[in-house]
Amino acid sequence: MGSPNSGKSMLFNRLTGLHHKVANFPGITVDVSVGRMQAMPDFDLVDFPGTYSLQAISADEKVAVENFERALVDPNVVQVLCVIDATRLEKSLYFTLQVIRECVRHGKPVSVLANMIDVLDTHKLSLDTQGLSAALQTPVMPTSARSGKGLEAVINELKADHAGMSSAYVELPDEQLRAKAHELAHRFGPKGDVLIRNQTRLDSIFLHSVIGGVAFFFIMYLLFQSIFTWSAPLMDAVEYVLSTMADWIVPLISNQVARDFTSDALFGGIGAFLVFVPQIFVLTFIIGLLEDSGYMARAALICHKPLRLFGLTGKSFIPMLSGVACAIPAIYAARAIDSPRKRLLTYMAIPLMPCSARLPVYTLLIAAFIPAGTALGGLLGWQGMAMFAIYFFGMFCGLLVTALVSRTSKDHYNDLPFVLELPPYRLPSMRPLLRNSWNRSKHFVTKAGKIIFAVTVVIWILGYFPNYGTDLGASWLGYMGHIIEPLFAPLGLDWRYGVAILSSFLAREVFVGTLGTIFGIESADEHMAPLVQHIQNSDLALGSGIALLVFFAIALQCVSTLAILAKESQSNSLGIKLFVGYFLFAYVAAIMAYQLTNFLT
Repeated sequence: MGSPNSGKSMLFNRLTGLHHKVANFPGITVDVSVGRMQAMPDFDLVDFPGTYSLQAISADEKVAVENFERALVDPNVVQVLCVIDATRLEKSLYFTLQVIRECVRHGKPVSVLANMIDVLDTHKLSLDTQGLSAALQTPVMPTSARSGKGLEAVINELKADHAGMSSAYVELPDEQLRAKAHELAHRFGPKGDVLIRNQTRLDSIFLHSVIGGVAFFFIMYLLFQSIFTWSAPLMDAVEYVLSTMADWIVPLISNQVARDFTSDALFGGIGAFLVFVPQIFVLTFIIGLLEDSGYMARAALICHKPLRLFGLTGKSFIPMLSGVACAIPAIYAARAIDSPRKRLLTYMAIPLMPCSARLPVYTLLIAAFIPAGTALGGLLGWQGMAMFAIYFFGMFCGLLVTALVSRTSKDHYNDLPFVLELPPYRLPSMRPLLRNSWNRSKHFVTKAGKIIFAVTVVIWILGYFPNYGTDLGASWLGYMGHIIEPLFAPLGLDWRYGVAILSSFLAREVFVGTLGTIFGIESADEHMAPLVQHIQNSDLALGSGIALLVFFAIALQCVSTLAILAKESQSNSLGIKLFVGYFLFAYVAAIMAYQLTNFLT
């Protein structure tokens, strides 16, 4: 157990060898994680969400406190590790004293791990662990989750026999424990204000009323611009590998049907989707940099006043930006929002955040319609600016919805004030960041790949038979597509795009695979070409391309997100209302975008 930003989850990773996500802002661990200890294979280590006290306020703190209370009466729990931040001793000690008090009452041994001791060493500061240990009447061990320092002593302590504990604080109420935490921090904590001065110096820049806003805008723009610029070489490499493999494998297949399936469905459908995976890697990496550096909490503070205008809180920014990677962990991250009303409004905004599942669709359409040129001497790329615009549009729509709901619905909750801890600035560790980005990309491929493969097979069968791909329009898929074509005609789209849109309601990224399969069947006799080139050759109007971007920016097309929304909000109706409401909103907005683009061009 431990307070947020104490390095608790990084210690958990060190001791178990697992790779659970860690970050430098409150509320990242939103559920209980369990891992087998490497040095003690017969024992499991359990990582609870961070909490500031045993009086839970937010949903993630309730998870921690409820599980802690169950652990205290569980005979299988043999030891409690309480992680404190050695650089912010007073903040951590109040919670530590509460934990020690409850553990003594229930006969559970507890050890205190003073983490981030490497930061004190860097600044030539010291923590009197022996004196603090004597005062707490429990072992206090200096550790560094980043470097691994002190972990051997932790293992030895866990292997030792633990007799019954006693504590002078067992009968003290919380008010006296708070005063005691202040006293202990003053007596045994590091002397000097060098850490605070360093943080204040940087905060004077990043939280400045003018410079801070400019820096925030620049960092957010850099995030979206990097999606194109940094990932372009990787995307070209993936496309080259897939094209080379197709040229080598397809001619070796003698059976005509199997050859067409491999070419059209596997390389045309699934291959078209894999080309965009490097962008997901880059997106996850940049967000990880913002999290680990400590800037994410500053961004939340900067956004608090603007977000209040839309009925949200600064704490909504963290799950909303997390939703740029994936809506599901973003919904879990919303547990850290204290206010139930603002948490509900955040749930409504998250599905409109431009998640990584939308990224392949955005990239495909932007590459097909926006030239790859640059402006201002190469400083600004047109495609990067278009990506920034569509991401901003999705976020703006989310804010528009929450503003409307917050002003028209009654407030049935007692609201809570905005309180946010600003963690210290830290240099991100590249190895965990790269590993997390790789795991996230791999998870995205394996999760989406199953759906895309199943849909691709179905689409290929419907499009290939009964005439063996000679006439796509006369296939089973063609007949079905012509039935639904009137629905998408107001967007200037033919039946091929209509089929791809309908299939994408299983998962947004399926749109790319479906379209790749359709064009693969249609161009079976031609040399394999990128999907972007197929779209450009199909004479799709600019207005239709803009309409598709608008539609995908708003429509809720993820079954998993709907399920998690129902679970977290404890309301099945919320998911259904958002699904129907966002579809109608997306359809009307797409028609308006189509008409406006045609009028202007």
